[in-house]
Amino acid sequence: MYGLISQIRRSAVSIPSNIAEGFGRKSSNDFKRFLQIAMGSLFEVQTQLEISKNLEYIDEKTFNDLYQDSREIERILTAFIDSIKDFNSEKQ
Repeated sequence: MYGLISQIRRSAVSIPSNIAEGFGRKSSNDFKRFLQIAMGSLFEVQTQLEISKNLEYIDEKTFNDLYQDSREIERILTAFIDSIKDFNSEKQ
């Protein structure tokens, strides 16, 4: 249980950390890449929530609430990634 909690925390912290790191990059391509890494971390959190539910570490309601929140973050992040133009198209 403690290993899973630790992994959820690391994955969750990785999401905004990668967004921030990508924002500090010099190109939109780099930013987009870091946003995609953040998305991967979000998918890790979702998977770890599923595991937590299957192992009965969290109840169904807690899982549903957290999972729905994560899906909203996923939708926002996807729209943000899609809105970033490629660096090459910015030069034109």
